[in-house]
Amino acid sequence: MEQIMNLLPHRYPFLMVDRVIDYSITDEHKTLRAIKNISFNEPFFQGHFPGKPVLPGVLILEAMAQATGVLAFTMVGKPEPDELYYFAAIDNARFKRPVVPGDQLVLDVEFLKEKRGIASFKGVATVDGEIVCSADLMCAKRRG
Repeated sequence: MEQIMNLLPHRYPFLMVDRVIDYSITDEHKTLRAIKNISFNEPFFQGHFPGKPVLPGVLILEAMAQATGVLAFTMVGKPEPDELYYFAAIDNARFKRPVVPGDQLVLDVEFLKEKRGIASFKGVATVDGEIVCSADLMCAKRRG
């Protein structure tokens, strides 16, 4: 967790990566697998939805984006103090089933390419081996 917090500026309640399980950085593939444990105590469950808590889809996408940040900074090194990693775009997002308290969200992200400071990734989130969300993500590192 300490390593994740050294790479990402997010903190509770908005840090959406609990642990990195594995990563691989080779010339052919740059991938990372992380997890987010979904607890009933998360503050958003109070209102989404009372009596039937469901993890908001936008937070699944945010978790994937944070995992891309961990992968990107693992590839190029820790960010400078004035650098932030911004979500730039989401394409082809698909949600397959709800994520509920007690689930463990597994986040698999793969670096695809970088062009003019915008990095492209493919993200897939699963629970118990079943895809719950997939998306193409673009992120940009900016000084600020």
